[in-house]
Parts: sequence; C-alpha cells; structure tokens
Amino acid sequence: MNLALIGFRGTGKTTAAAALSQRLGWPAVDLDVELERRAGQTIAQIFAAAGEVGFRDLESQLVLEYARGQRAILAFGGGAILRPENRTAIRSGCRVAWLTASPAVIYERVNADPTTGERRPQLTTQGGLEEIVALLHARESYYRECADCIVATDQRSPESIADEILRQLGPALGLTK
Repeated sequence: MNLALIGFRGTGKTTAAAALSQRLGWPAVDLDVELERRAGQTIAQIFAAAGEVGFRDLESQLVLEYARGQRAILAFGGGAILRPENRTAIRSGCRVAWLTASPAVIYERVNADPTTGERRPQLTTQGGLEEIVALLHARESYYRECADCIVATDQRSPESIADEILRQLGPALGLTK
C-alpha cells in the first residue's frame, strides 16, 4: 500500500511528502516532477503543445503506474483526481490524505514560488485568487471521494502535517509507533 497526498497546488503535498519520506524511509515521488522529467518539458509547455487533454493523458499513465506500487509516498498533481479511472486507481492502491488550505494561503504560496509562472499554466481565464476559488469548488467532491483523511495545512510546518497524517493513517498503513 502507498501513501498518497492529494489536494490543490500549494497545499503542501511535496513538502509533506519529503517529511514523511524522512520519517518512514519510503521514497517520495512528486508526480508532476516525474511527468516533467519523462516528457522533457514543463507542465506549462505540455499544456501549450498538447492542451489539457494531452497533459491529463500523460498524468493518467503515471497515476495508474505509481498507484500500483508499494510503500511509496505519492504527491499527486492537483488535478490528478479529475478522471474517474485515476480516482479508482488512487483509492485501490493508496491510503489517501487530502491536504487543504484556504484560497488566500494557496494564492500566497503559489505566488511565493518563483517557478510557478514558468512551470505551471493558468487553468482558467480568471487566474489568481478567483481561479483558485473556482477550481477548489469544482474539485472538492473528487478530493472528498478519494480521501481517507483531511489535513488542513494553513500555518503548519511540514513536520506537523506529517505527524497528523501518520496519526490518522499510520494504523491503516500497518505502521506502529
């Protein structure tokens, strides 16, 4: 069984995965980084060349591949839960923590990341805080469908987030203190 982290971009999936990896000794995989590595392009470049459907096709291949693995911490891209087959794969191969943050915190975190503009496309014509609010609303039921637990990440360190995830999901993963 894997430990999957889902949630919108900027909710702390990558940093929490690193903290969990350090604690458990399991490899941490950021699926967006792996997708970029395999494609030899940034997500923004993939969107520009192949559109969102092309990107989601590549993403689905990785979701299906990695969800079948064992004892890895998987930080899924924010939209990985959009396709039903991805949600099925994630639920069948992983215990799932849904990381949340307020739209204002997400906006602040995304804008603080100097690579966001070059690596990540805008996903709606709105952009900014309005885009975040709209997409969070549109995706909430999908995140909820996959989640074994929900962890709010506002004002929390990666270590605190990791502690909470392990408190809630450790027994389901066969982990003892």
